[in-house]
Parts: sequence; C-alpha cells; structure tokens
Amino acid sequence: MKATIYDVAREAGVSIATVSKVINGKGKISEETRGTVLEIMARMNYQPSVIASALTGKKTYTLGLLVPDISNPFFAEIARAIEDQSQHYGYSVVMCSTDNKDKKVEKYIALLLQKSVDGIIIATGIDETVIMEQLLSKSLPVVLLAREMPHAAVNTVVVDDYVGGSLAADHLLGLGHKHIAVLGENIKVISSRERIRGFRAKLADVQIPMREDWLKYCDYRIEDGKQKALQLLQTEDRPTAIFACNDMLAVGALQAAKESGVKVPDDLSIVSFDNTILAMVTDPQLTTIAQPMNEMGKLAVDLIVDELKGRKNVKQRTVLRPELLIRQSTASRPGRRLPKEKK
Repeated sequence: MKATIYDVAREAGVSIATVSKVINGKGKISEETRGTVLEIMARMNYQPSVIASALTGKKTYTLGLLVPDISNPFFAEIARAIEDQSQHYGYSVVMCSTDNKDKKVEKYIALLLQKSVDGIIIATGIDETVIMEQLLSKSLPVVLLAREMPHAAVNTVVVDDYVGGSLAADHLLGLGHKHIAVLGENIKVISSRERIRGFRAKLADVQIPMREDWLKYCDYRIEDGKQKALQLLQTEDRPTAIFACNDMLAVGALQAAKESGVKVPDDLSIVSFDNTILAMVTDPQLTTIAQPMNEMGKLAVDLIVDELKGRKNVKQRTVLRPELLIRQSTASRPGRRLPKEKK
C-alpha cells in the first residue's frame, strides 16, 4: 500500500505540519528532524504529488540539467555529482542531452518549464543569447556550469581554464619539449579558447611560438581527435608532445600514436584536460589537468537551493582552480636527458 504523509508523520513522531514544512522547505525545522523525516520518506518510498504541487504553484522538488552529451565522461561525472547533491536536499534531476544545438536547448527548456522544475543547471553551449535572456526573465534559479555567458547576469561555476592551459604548457616545457601541438575543442567553446590562450601565453613567456598549423580544432568525439592527431603524426616534421583540451581527444591521440608506430611517452608526450575515468583506464594512463568535477556539481546545486530558500540574491561567478596530475603519458623530450635530482 502506498505510504501517505500521515504514515511518515507517525513513523517520525512529528506532526503532519512538520512533514509538510520539510517537503516544502519552509518553517524552522532542526537539521536533525529534517534529516529524520527525509530518511523515513526515502525508506517508505513516500513521494509527494509533483503534479498537484505544480498545479498549486508549490515546489516540485525537481531540477533540470542540460548537458551536451551524456556519453562524454566529463558530463556523466558532473551529472552524477549533481544528482547526489540534489538528493541530499530532497530533489530529483531531469537530464536532457542537447548535442550543443540551440533548437534542442530551446525545446528542452520549454519542456522543463512545463514540468515546473524549481531550477535549471545549464552545462551546454548556447549560441543564441535570446534563449538565455528569455529563460532569465522567468522567476527561476539558473546556474551555468562549465560554460560562460559573460554578458548574462547568472550564477556561474567554472574552472580556471586559462590557468589549466598554462599548467599543461609549463609541464611539457619542463620536460624539454618545444615542438608541441594542440587538439582543441570547438572554437565557439569559451573554456577551450581559454585553455589554448593560457597554453599559448606560457609558451610566449619563454619565446617559443605556437605553430598555428599544429593547432587542430576537433569535434567532441574520440575518432575526431584520432584523425586530427594522425595528420600531425604521419609527417616527417612531427611534434614531440600534444596538449589535448579534453580526455576524449587525448584518447584519440593515443590511438593515432599506436596506429602510427609512435610510442607514448618515449616518442610522444600527451597531456589531457578533465581527469575523467578515461584518463585512468588508458595505457599509458594520462597526465591530465584535473577539474574538480564533484565540487563543481555540488556548488551548482547549492547555488540553486540557496536561491530557492532566499539566502542569496546577488549573482556570483565561482572559479575553481585546476590541478596537474602527472601519470605515465609524459616524459622528457626524446634525445634530452634531464638532470638527476639531488638527493
């Protein structure tokens, strides 16, 4: 038999009014009581009527999440962090995969509004600013995640991509590499442009120009990273290192190296960006610029919930710092001996 609000109240030893306050996020309820009620609701599989809540203008305890491609491990891991943090607050997540196409974005936003979601997290590219303007005109919390729209007054959570690109260049330069190629994402993606800008600036600091013919823009597929890397490797004048702007492109570069008979890291060093599960299951494992994906997902949900509870009205841009993780895909430039470490 389906559990009712009366069953939850009786089991928790509280009034029906208290359970209702927990469900609607209103009133002064201690964290202990709130946690007890939520635990009992989960154990009894009690679900408030979302349809009824929507019709009465109350919260539906659902959040919308727009990602470009859930098959990309970066967005899969981000989605998991968002789902975990949402459940902590008693929310469910409706996820939509947009393929970075504005028509799909517009369609899914309309669908989420019809479902009366309480907030929307956008982790996908949007070319048409009018779409965001229309969304922000609604009285609905919105957070941009791993994406930026500089002229929009909206909460944003990003990693410092410029610093990440600089860290990648600094690592390869420290290993003696001077002939370095770059596999970038779509040129429209601000994060990718910032990674390349940081990478280029670090090279310029030591008077090493970045070869424009060695900068290859790719789609979001491993196969495209492989094809662009093959163009670089199957020539007499080839780079000794590649910086890939995400793990999927780096995996493509690994495949290209194997197909070309180029050994990683003996003949070619590869640095990736993201630190998804892909970076740890490749052979060799990828040296990567790690994004704090779990923290990014949690912060996005926290910003939505804070706005729903009226805690914050000022929009903020949160920038997290990336971290260089050195694994087996990078080594000193072929033919160069690094000085021995002093003991």
